[in-house]
Amino acid sequence: MHRIIRISLRLALLVVAGALSACASSPRTGPNLAATSRHPGLTCAPFARELSGIALYGDAATWWDGAAGRYGRASSPMVGGVLVFRRSSRLSSGHVSVVSRILTPRQITVISANWVRDELDEDQLVVDVSERNDWTQVRVWYPPSNQLGIFTYSTYGFVLPPRPATHEELVRATRPAAVYAIDNRGRPLPRARYVGG
Repeated sequence: MHRIIRISLRLALLVVAGALSACASSPRTGPNLAATSRHPGLTCAPFARELSGIALYGDAATWWDGAAGRYGRASSPMVGGVLVFRRSSRLSSGHVSVVSRILTPRQITVISANWVRDELDEDQLVVDVSERNDWTQVRVWYPPSNQLGIFTYSTYGFVLPPRPATHEELVRATRPAAVYAIDNRGRPLPRARYVGG
């Protein structure tokens, strides 16, 4: 009888330890971040260009003005569109992220390269915290802390894609976009959504 109790207790401890280690081993995924992966050398602008099909070049913060007359621009999100962050002390070149889902009028998810250095984050939560509900001030999910970031970032708005996208299409094209953004030799730009999606 005592042997059965000892074995049962050991099994219970193993189950609890396994559950706790599973929680600790994947703290950077969940409802506010679908996946994160390492991609040394990957930066936001080449990746966003490849994934969105928006052929703009230069620092991320220049995309808003660069889109004038070439692409639609909006103050509300569209799947496949690019959220353009302004330059700041934290974002010296600005930042761009591709909208992957619209959750509510004030919450979206994005696929973002290099928000965390050398990482690709999929379905990363972004929340509109602007007073006028116009997406000019946002907070972004920060994977290392597994919570919404404490800083507010200024944005210009959204550059609209040349053609509509679906979440599934963007997910299929994410890996090819990362590869093409790092090594674009010998291929016309951008192409990931057309090859991967």
